[in-house]
Amino acid sequence: MAGRSGPTGSGSTGSGSTGPGDGEAGEAPRRDTRGIVQAPGLLARVDFRRRLPAEPLRRWIEHYWLIDWNLEQPYVARVVPHPCVNLVLERRGPADAAPATGLVSGVGTGVFCTELESVGRVVGVQFRPGGFRPFLAAPRPLTQLTGGGLALDEAFGPHGAALPALVLAPDREGERVAALDAFLLSLRPAADPAAEQAMALAHRVRTDRSVLRVEHLAAAGGRSVRSLQRLFATYIGVTPKWTILRYRVHEAMERAGGPGTDWARLAAELGYSDQSHLIRDFTAAVGVSPAAYVRAAAAEPRPPASPGPGDRGPEDHGSEDHGSGSGRAGPGAGGRDRLP
Repeated sequence: MAGRSGPTGSGSTGSGSTGPGDGEAGEAPRRDTRGIVQAPGLLARVDFRRRLPAEPLRRWIEHYWLIDWNLEQPYVARVVPHPCVNLVLERRGPADAAPATGLVSGVGTGVFCTELESVGRVVGVQFRPGGFRPFLAAPRPLTQLTGGGLALDEAFGPHGAALPALVLAPDREGERVAALDAFLLSLRPAADPAAEQAMALAHRVRTDRSVLRVEHLAAAGGRSVRSLQRLFATYIGVTPKWTILRYRVHEAMERAGGPGTDWARLAAELGYSDQSHLIRDFTAAVGVSPAAYVRAAAAEPRPPASPGPGDRGPEDHGSEDHGSGSGRAGPGAGGRDRLP
C-alpha cells in the first residue's frame, strides 16, 4: 500500500519519499497512504508499519511493510496498486496452525482486493518501480509478472522456498527485518544502468506533476518514445502512459479529503483538461466515482493516534537503525497482494 500527505499544486508531491539510491541510515520511511482505498477504515483495523531496509538495499527497495491483524469481523481491503513489484510473505491464521507462504507479486493493473479475517501477519517488500529485476535469479521482462506473480523458488532459486518461515517465525519485529535484509543481500543484486534510469524516470513521474506526456518523459531521459516504452516494459512491467495515469489517480485519492473537495481545481493541478477527464480516470481505476469515494470515506472509522516512541512494545527493540514508520500511519493489509 502507500502513505499520506500530498501537495497542493504541481511539482513535488511532498510525500517524503526519496529518489532511487537516496536512502541514508536513520531516514524515515514515507508515511502517505497513496493507493489504499478508504485508508482510514483499513488502518483502524490493522497494525501497519513500514521499515527501511539495510542501507545497501535502498537504491532498489523503497521500504518493508509489516501488518498484523486480529479481527472479530472479516474486512475486505482494497488497493489501487503502485507500478512496482512486491515480495509478499504471509501467515493467515494462528502461528501454530497456519502455514507461512509467499510469492513475488507483479504490478497489478486492476483494484486489488483481499479479505482479512481472524488473525494474521504479512511482511512485504516494496521494490522501487524498476528496482526488482536485478534480484531475479533468471532476469526476464517485468511484463511477464504484470497482473500475476512468481513462486519464490522461481524468482530466487531453490533457497527462496524457505523464506516465508524464516521471516515470519520471529516474534521480534527487528529479527524479521534482519532476516529480510540478510536474504536480499545474499542475492547480490548488481548495478544495472538501465534499471537505474527506469527508477529515476518513474520517480520523476511520481514526484513531478509537470510530467504529463510520454514524449516529454522520453526527452528527459534522452530516449525515443519507443525506447522508453521498451525500458518500462523490461524493468517496470507497465507502460510510461499507465505509470503517469496511475500516479495522478493516486494523488487524487490522497486529496479527496471531503465533500468540499474542489474537483475542478484538482483536475487542473493534476494536468487534466477538464474535471470530467479526472472523474473518468478515477472511476476506472478505483471502481467508484470521486463523489461515492468521499461519501464512503466519511462513513469509515478513523484510525487511533500513532504510538509515541517507546510505545511499540518489546518486539520492536533493537532495530532503530532501519528507520520506522510504526503505528497506523501508513497502508497495509494481508494477502497475496500489492499492498505496500
